[in-house]
Amino acid sequence: MIEAPLLEVSGLTKHFPIRGGIIQQRVGAVRAVNDVSFAIRKGEVFGLAGESGSGKSTIARMVVGLYRPTAGTVHFDGSDVSGLIGGRDYRKQVQMVFQNPGSSLNPRRTIAQSVAVPLIFHDYPKAKIADRVAELLEMVELPRNFAIRYPHELSGGQKQRVAIARALAVEPRLIVLDEPTSALDVSVQAKIIDLLAGLAGELGLTFLFISHDLSLMRNFCSRVGILYLGRLAETGSTIDVFGSPAHPYTQALIGAVPVVSDEEAALKPSIPALSGEIPSPSRIPKGCSFHTRCPFAFEPCRQIDPEFTIVGQGHEARCHLLEERTATAATVPVSPVERSAHP
Repeated sequence: MIEAPLLEVSGLTKHFPIRGGIIQQRVGAVRAVNDVSFAIRKGEVFGLAGESGSGKSTIARMVVGLYRPTAGTVHFDGSDVSGLIGGRDYRKQVQMVFQNPGSSLNPRRTIAQSVAVPLIFHDYPKAKIADRVAELLEMVELPRNFAIRYPHELSGGQKQRVAIARALAVEPRLIVLDEPTSALDVSVQAKIIDLLAGLAGELGLTFLFISHDLSLMRNFCSRVGILYLGRLAETGSTIDVFGSPAHPYTQALIGAVPVVSDEEAALKPSIPALSGEIPSPSRIPKGCSFHTRCPFAFEPCRQIDPEFTIVGQGHEARCHLLEERTATAATVPVSPVERSAHP
């Protein structure tokens, strides 16, 4: 029997209204997330990557209950929790670590007070809170005496360790990491990722990892989803997506990752640089939303939004090039780059 995913979202959608005029009538919508579906197994690290404005953080906030979905469902451990997201029981199961540790910690609270907030909210015995805070600080490799310090006395990496300790306080099963290292120095980023990996093994945690840093994602995640303009463009195991990217957008992202040797450069996808900027989510192009920047776009791309095409086991991508390849050359795989060379 196949075990049910710990988290499964189906058709997740979030539109923010645009209002204008004297009476603030609705004149449009920012379609931040559109019909996104994925599942995360227990103990897994699932990554969501994409440019700024692709909908990564909006998905993270819907999963933890900070935003209510416009449409779609959320199942947690096999149960539909769509109407319970944001409730006390769900918030104990799912916690979040935010991008900027400096702004996520109250500057007027000591570290102990900040870490104790979820404990107090979930009625943890008052007499045991101090010991639990000390235990949590040790778990994130901080001295116990940091409990009496204030955020301004800590470095960026130390603040993020405090934020992780706070997220661990009520023993959640899923932690959403929203760009947890982007505000940190590169050397500190590696230490935070090592810490998270160690905690995952020790505590049996499951992570939803949001990042634009593909190098970190490649080394930390077991499966990934690539987002473009609020929709998934490609999903699959980290090995498959990074080793054999099927969607032109994924190829472009991986091709833009800096490398330090000719050997690494030879492994990168060869694809022309993308033109233009990501369109506004309030004016999503008709057809495939990526066609305005895709160097391989052809007529169907401008008219029809593609469905997912199976690339391999557990590996899918939404691209008309793949649909065409499947229909016309099922026996010989042809990449978008090969197709452009041999139209």
